[in-house]
Amino acid sequence: MSGAAQTEANGRTALDWSRRLAVYKTPKSVRASLELIITIVPFVLCWYGLYWSQAHDHWLLYAALMLPTVGFLVRMFLIQHDCGHQAFFPNRRLNDWLGRAIGVLTLTPYYHWRRAHAIHHATSGNLSRRGVGDIDTLTVDEYRARTPWQRWRYRLYRSPAVMFAIGPLFVFVLQNRIPAGFLRGGWRPWISTLGTNLALAVLIGALVATIGLRALLIVHLPIVFSCAAIGGWLFYVQHQFAQTSWDESSRWSVREAALQGSSHYALPPVLRWFSANIGVHHVHHLCSLIPFYRLPKVIADFPELAGTSRITLRQSLACVRLTLWDSDARRLVSFRDAMPVATPARI
Repeated sequence: MSGAAQTEANGRTALDWSRRLAVYKTPKSVRASLELIITIVPFVLCWYGLYWSQAHDHWLLYAALMLPTVGFLVRMFLIQHDCGHQAFFPNRRLNDWLGRAIGVLTLTPYYHWRRAHAIHHATSGNLSRRGVGDIDTLTVDEYRARTPWQRWRYRLYRSPAVMFAIGPLFVFVLQNRIPAGFLRGGWRPWISTLGTNLALAVLIGALVATIGLRALLIVHLPIVFSCAAIGGWLFYVQHQFAQTSWDESSRWSVREAALQGSSHYALPPVLRWFSANIGVHHVHHLCSLIPFYRLPKVIADFPELAGTSRITLRQSLACVRLTLWDSDARRLVSFRDAMPVATPARI
């Protein structure tokens, strides 16, 4: 059932939901501390295990440890994400300093990312305000009006290789090294970016001096690549699904866009844990101050939200082909669906 239909069936608007969910907003210091410990400590141990296994030619152990190490770093990024929303610890300064520290490990300047992400939350699903913190999405009419060269560039951009491999790696490794999108946005984005770059340079220098460049590349490069790809995929599926919602500013509502334009990505329990419940994305967009560790409670208390904009892991694979917004059908469609079928000439 679509988000709009599910909401209507239960007699509640997005505004009603926003008010009902406000009671879940309060972060818990003890719970946050526990979530941090069970994420960072295993990451450090797994990372060292990768280093030890490659140094002693235990490649089976190396392969076995790679996946959980990647998972813990993904989870760290999502803790940083909650810090940016002031939804991890109750204390604002503690959130900000933790976010900055994790940003060095995730190659993500905290303040710069937080600002871009806030714009994403404020404009998601708004056709009149695309371009910051989202995935470039053309309407069918816009695509048809493009030149062949422009269509080819957009097709390349939306290809799986670029969208889930080259693109995310470019963003995390290169684009995050400058305050992209905010070059004239004052000194804060520059300080955040350059400060992260400096701390990253110091950390890399210390690791190279300690374990050597070869070991660092063997251990960390696959982690960075895998985390970037997973992050790109999660962000894509959260908004690029068939029954998402886009509107021009005159018809757009931030709450309706949150509930109808963000998915409930129903992942298996292990993946849900490593992704810090970010799959409950419709609730997150509706009330971004809810800590990730309280989102399962929301779904348990309101089962109707579990079926809103819900997609499973298997269903999400079909989202890859959805590339254009069809304003008439009010759904995302593929390139093939968007192009008119040629009518046979009459004899």
